[in-house]
Amino acid sequence: MLLSGYTNTVYRILIIDDDIQNIFVLEDILSPLGNIYFSESGSNAFALIDKIKPDVILLDIEMPDMDGWQVCRALKADPRYSDIPIIFITGHTEPEFERLALESGGVDFITKPFNASICCLRVHTQLQFRQQNHLIVKAKEELQQLVNQVPMLITYWDSSGNNLFSNDYSGNWFETLIGHIDGQHISTIFPPELSAAVLRHQKQTTSEPLKYIVTVKNQLGMSFYEVFQSKMKSAVGIDGYLVTLVDVSEVKHAKQALYSEKERLRVTLNSIGDAVIATDTRGLITFMNPIAERMTGWRIKDALHQKIETVMQLRDSNTRHTLLNPLYIALREQRIVAMALNSQLTARGGQVFAVEDSAAPIRNENGEVIGAIMVFHDVSEAMAMAMKMSHLANHDQLTDLPNRILLQDRLSVACSAAESFGNKAAALLVDIDHFKYLNDSLGHQLGDEMICLMAQRLRSLIPPSYTLARLGGDEFVILMSDAHSVEASSVLATKLVEAMHEPFVLAEQKFSVSVSIGISVFPNDAKDAEELMRHADVAMYRAKQEGRNRFSFFSHDLESSIRERHQLETCLRNAIIHDELFVHYQPKINLATNEIVGAEALVRLTDSEGLFISPNEFIPLAEETGLIIKLGKQVLYKACQEAKSWLNMGLNIPISVNVAVAQFADPHFANIIEKALHDYQLPAELLELEITETALMIDAADMQTKLYQLKSLGIKISIDDFGTGYSSLAYLKKFNVDVMKIDMSFVKDMLNNKHDYEIVKTIISLGQSMGLALIAEGVETNEQRQALLELDCLMGQGYLFSRPLSASDFNAFILQHKG
Repeated sequence: MLLSGYTNTVYRILIIDDDIQNIFVLEDILSPLGNIYFSESGSNAFALIDKIKPDVILLDIEMPDMDGWQVCRALKADPRYSDIPIIFITGHTEPEFERLALESGGVDFITKPFNASICCLRVHTQLQFRQQNHLIVKAKEELQQLVNQVPMLITYWDSSGNNLFSNDYSGNWFETLIGHIDGQHISTIFPPELSAAVLRHQKQTTSEPLKYIVTVKNQLGMSFYEVFQSKMKSAVGIDGYLVTLVDVSEVKHAKQALYSEKERLRVTLNSIGDAVIATDTRGLITFMNPIAERMTGWRIKDALHQKIETVMQLRDSNTRHTLLNPLYIALREQRIVAMALNSQLTARGGQVFAVEDSAAPIRNENGEVIGAIMVFHDVSEAMAMAMKMSHLANHDQLTDLPNRILLQDRLSVACSAAESFGNKAAALLVDIDHFKYLNDSLGHQLGDEMICLMAQRLRSLIPPSYTLARLGGDEFVILMSDAHSVEASSVLATKLVEAMHEPFVLAEQKFSVSVSIGISVFPNDAKDAEELMRHADVAMYRAKQEGRNRFSFFSHDLESSIRERHQLETCLRNAIIHDELFVHYQPKINLATNEIVGAEALVRLTDSEGLFISPNEFIPLAEETGLIIKLGKQVLYKACQEAKSWLNMGLNIPISVNVAVAQFADPHFANIIEKALHDYQLPAELLELEITETALMIDAADMQTKLYQLKSLGIKISIDDFGTGYSSLAYLKKFNVDVMKIDMSFVKDMLNNKHDYEIVKTIISLGQSMGLALIAEGVETNEQRQALLELDCLMGQGYLFSRPLSASDFNAFILQHKG
């Protein structure tokens, strides 16, 4: 019987075939056997093989880039994959093909069309063979390890006391075991005391093990061996007896030393300066030394068998919440556990001690945890002094803000964290304009008061997670750690400059001051904390040179891009607030009849001069700033309103609206859709929502639930830009969608690029097999239109028919089209 035994294995089956229909057929046949993976190209399969480590590969022979023979030979030549069984699949039945398959390293041959039961049996057989091979190799390794590592001497002797077997090949137990000892008498191999004991007990030996202890004298003193002796018959039929030895010398010596050790331990625990409390595995006290009695206020006779939390009451010095005694953690996790910081011990009489130290499990000679020990001491005075010294060393004496030393440490931590998590860190160096003249005119005392008031105002303007430090004089630094964008530093700097317009009151007089701020961003401007501060200083002097009362970035390009982005964000916010977004409509056309079968709503934005801004610029910004939800809602309402106006004109034109991931994440999104349909009395079947395939895959389970809610309203769901993301067919078939849109990047070059043509063809075939309506985007020529019709794609949109049009132009287009 194999030591490892059988395990419940989930097999990984890889299908390499350029025909997607074959893949679907094989997936249905083989899915009961395990997880199915596939590749439509031989050359692309290698990366997938390295990733999933398949248990069996079904390989098509005839493929365009690499045929099956080439793929098979390449896999067999690679030691990493050479043991993976390969089954060839082909439509050929000639013996020559089967011979070539076996010569290339294949293990079996499946012909098309597939016989489901035979195909399944052939694959299952290879999977069983592979599992058996793994188990055999594993069992051999385990057996060898068992013999080599068993911590005892195993010997077998015939009835006359001659040796038949020993597992000690190197003389680890006795030097007399080295070399060829088969046939030698036990008295020449074992020490005299041991051999005499074995021979003496031979008459008493039965099939049940006889156990006894033998003491052997040696150069180091005394050794103790526990002997197990039993009668048995070997595989070749020789009667004899099995003798196994276990060296128990350490245990014996340990027991002999236990009494003296316990006495030394008792004296030590009673005389040390730390408090010691021991418990059993349930946390019941078994021992306390005199220091523990004094600090807890409990006598040992009263504390015995009490719960440790009753005797040793620990609380957090800040929150006063009761703390879990670390002794319980030491028992549960069987490791040394330090006491929580800021721990307080409340004695029985009410006295409070600040304590620290640790708890550790107590083990017996077998390594079993039999209890735990708590060692602690009073650190009240030391902690108070340490806290005071640490605070003075790291804080400014005038403002009590972090000083340069503490700031440098936090800058280093912030830069390291930003580098690790892909975030940013920003340093804002704030300098009071003309403070020297103010300080000289007011006097140093009022100047110090001004510094304190400035510190208070700055602290009130920043989140608690930011660090505000004083470098000295009139210079402050604000550290923005874990910033997700450079723009956040610009927003904060603007806020700080504007907040200084409020006068300060000193000696019942108002004084107006301004600040100059230099901003440096990691990793954009600096590679480390030191450079970050140096560049912030440069930027601050640039702000002073440009007129003070302002902020400046170290990078001119960055500052320029931030200002442009800020202008764009302002424009977008104003457009949303004042309902100034435009919606244009691009018609969807029946490619065969030239009828208008729908329209896609596309948002447009203009700048202050009335020029259109590209959606590629403001849509990503809307998503980043969270404005996409308000933008999407406004576009949805305008589109529903326009579709209702078409309906009033007697035109049944469905309208499709693009939906961002953030909108789907909104728990009230379904209610927003329902309200829009109700407000404009628009039939639900005239509204279609478009979402990208990549968005569908972010949280497939949650998306499936939300799609079901939306579908229950009666609207349609469309997958936009299909083929450009990472699609999982297993997930895709679970989504209840109605329309699949073929991305314009494939349609554009489908007549010039064979691969794009095949992708379009495959997407259409896939959509048809799933019962989805198909719309091709970016149709610009009649040749593309004709090619799509030949592939059974009946709908399209693009410049061949019309660009996106304003509402009035679209109405004119409808009338012209009808004419």
